[in-house]
Amino acid sequence: MEYNLEISKIIKEIKKQRAKKILIQLPDGLKPKATEIVDKIESKTNAKCFIWMDTNFGACDLPLGIEKLKIDLLVHFGHSKFEK
Repeated sequence: MEYNLEISKIIKEIKKQRAKKILIQLPDGLKPKATEIVDKIESKTNAKCFIWMDTNFGACDLPLGIEKLKIDLLVHFGHSKFEK
């Protein structure tokens, strides 16, 4: 199955915010693509990406203790379109 992960939108937002430390949160079905996603983002930005490997049950399931990680931007992938 092919997914449109909208990496170009993520890169644009990272550059817009000048984010340096990015946390990538994925549902279990997308975790095998985690390093591919990170490689694409890091090759186009000056950001360092980290992969959240714990569970992810939806948009309300934010990583516990994220404030301690001093992340500039959380990129949360899900199965449904999420409007701002």
